[in-house]
Amino acid sequence: MTSTSASTEFRPAELGTLVVLPWSGEAPDGSDMPYLLAYSLGDTAGGPQATAAAVEQLLERNGLPIGGELIDGTGRPGLPVSLLVEAGQAVVRMPQLVAQAAAPPEWLAAARARGYAYLVFTTRAWPEGEPGKAVEPAALAEFAGAEETLNAAAHVVLPATSLRG
Repeated sequence: MTSTSASTEFRPAELGTLVVLPWSGEAPDGSDMPYLLAYSLGDTAGGPQATAAAVEQLLERNGLPIGGELIDGTGRPGLPVSLLVEAGQAVVRMPQLVAQAAAPPEWLAAARARGYAYLVFTTRAWPEGEPGKAVEPAALAEFAGAEETLNAAAHVVLPATSLRG
């Protein structure tokens, strides 16, 4: 006798529209820190709850815990998440996902100077953060800094690699 269970197969379309937003800001050491915020717009048939579940599944499948524990990818060469910085783009790659964003010059300079970027990949949807639409700094700070956003996120420091080595 065989039994069937609910499918645990991951389908990237369940993420909805995934956005990666680079910005930089002053860190406690006084220099700029390059940040990446990854989130879904929550725009699937199941809405924000369904995209949150899909993002959570993606993160867990790639060994990225949700809830604040910082993963230092600079010391984990086997981490299945990587960051490529090339031609003015920040490209986050993991199995079944490639997401990229145009990075502003100050972000590129901070990533080059530090050699890494801080990724916050949240399960919390942000419909207001549409790609191609200008994001007001205050709105970004409110969403990115919200306890609800941070507690629902994987936090990863990723080495900034390039094709030139």
